[in-house]
Amino acid sequence: MDLLLDTHVLLWWDADNPQLGPEARAAIAEPANRVHVSAASLWEIAIKARKGKLSLGGPLDGLIAGHGFLPLPMMPEHAIAAGSLDWDHPDPFDRMLVAQARAEALILVHADGIVRRYGGVPQLWAKAPER
Repeated sequence: MDLLLDTHVLLWWDADNPQLGPEARAAIAEPANRVHVSAASLWEIAIKARKGKLSLGGPLDGLIAGHGFLPLPMMPEHAIAAGSLDWDHPDPFDRMLVAQARAEALILVHADGIVRRYGGVPQLWAKAPER
């Protein structure tokens, strides 16, 4: 499988956060799967860290290579697709991830109810079941 991690899923993986559900955790850990991280996620994390909404446990540039993930650059065609989505979601990062997942035939691994309802992209729900 080819996966694209949403920003919070990347952070949950990095922190070994129990909010990351077993199905998503197994898919990310599966050596046969290719796990991609968008430059948009690093951009989003950098903005939140600068605003003090998030603290990082290490250098931001190590989040991709440090876990053996593949970087996914933001290309002009991704930007055009993100802006052209027939979807009222205002979050530019989510729009970019959805557009990239569609364009690159990736399964979006996330825990966002708004994205889940969109349904225009293959998805893997990442949140652990409520106890």
